[in-house]
Amino acid sequence: MINFPALLQAANPQLPPAGDGVFVIFTLIKLVIVFSIYMVSAALLTLAERKISAWIQGRHGPNRVGGRGGWLQPAADGVKSFMKEETYPAAAYKPIFILAPVLAFIPAMTTIAVIPFGAPLPTRWGLIPMIVADLPVGFLFVLAISSLGVYGIVLAGWSSNNKYALLGGLRSSAQMISYEISMGMSTIPVLLLAGNVTLSTIVTQQAYGGWNVVNLTIAFFIFLVAAFAETNRLPFDLPEAESELVAGYHTEYSAMKFSLFPISEYCNMVTASALMVTLFFGGWDVPFTGRDNIGPFSGWLTLLSIVIFLLKTAFFLFFYIWVRWTLPRFRYDQLMSLGWRFMLPLSLAYIVIIATAVLILDSAGIHRGAMYSSILGVLNMALVVIVFAILDRGRIISPAYGRARADQIAKLRAASARSPLSAGAID
Repeated sequence: MINFPALLQAANPQLPPAGDGVFVIFTLIKLVIVFSIYMVSAALLTLAERKISAWIQGRHGPNRVGGRGGWLQPAADGVKSFMKEETYPAAAYKPIFILAPVLAFIPAMTTIAVIPFGAPLPTRWGLIPMIVADLPVGFLFVLAISSLGVYGIVLAGWSSNNKYALLGGLRSSAQMISYEISMGMSTIPVLLLAGNVTLSTIVTQQAYGGWNVVNLTIAFFIFLVAAFAETNRLPFDLPEAESELVAGYHTEYSAMKFSLFPISEYCNMVTASALMVTLFFGGWDVPFTGRDNIGPFSGWLTLLSIVIFLLKTAFFLFFYIWVRWTLPRFRYDQLMSLGWRFMLPLSLAYIVIIATAVLILDSAGIHRGAMYSSILGVLNMALVVIVFAILDRGRIISPAYGRARADQIAKLRAASARSPLSAGAID
């Protein structure tokens, strides 16, 4: 197994890490820049959502504020949220009612701090990693902190003392718990290949062993579906479900407290997209070169790696919006069945298979490289065919799938055709 951090240190003895004072200064600079871009991106996603949905439906979308493109529409929405009247339901428990939006917003903001977004930057003071907080347990930190967002949603539904909000909060808690297990399980094969939980090491491992989406396609599929469920996006937006629950857990909220929930949702979208890029699509790695991983580093190479990371993340954000305006919503029984009866057993079986393959390859003395990745790629393609073409055949992974067999549906249609109502006997 390749020790990627040791390889990086041995390849760059002339670039020591920055000193403590320089580290603190650059951390503050990165903190301001990253979170400013992060919040602006979340605001612009509201405009992108409207523009892409309008493009899909053959409409213009926002075109009144900020010229024909409507670029100032997010600013207008922000001003409106601040100017609107704050309302408090008479029966609401106000302390938790006020705290709940903050509890939903803070975890969404915090998780982006441990995701690397570029190759290390060489400076006259030392090597600066392009990450706000390079934690040795960065991946575990993301899973731990992102799971706290459900508390804000559940408390918002409970403190509102509204039956629709309470049902939305209960749905959200059940949904997030159901799919969070599958999401965590789907990433274990990634950690098995990297041999580390540091996100920077996972990126470096993919630079030498190929993108994990090629070697671990089923793990990526499970993570992708779980990410949609964790962010309450269609086809998993059962906690909001306007046709059933008015607006779900934030029915009683108004003004800026209401806006914090959509903002936290878009922030979670950005974090989930960045995490998918990091875990399965090589992160910020620049193709066809190893300089961005082991040096010699340069400012232009760092800038190129940041651009590559942002483009990959933007693609998944577009995919989020595309799916929302294309697919219908699952029924609640389909949501739970998919999570517990399909995703969880599949992720557990996949861990056993990949762990066995890794153990056999390591025991055979095959080093991490082209041969190692080729064997895993062949095994991965065989598993993809078995799962999606043989076992599933479009029946389990389908929003329109029901438990009734074809002969039962035919009997129901025949009975409906013979009924007096269908014959026009009743006006």
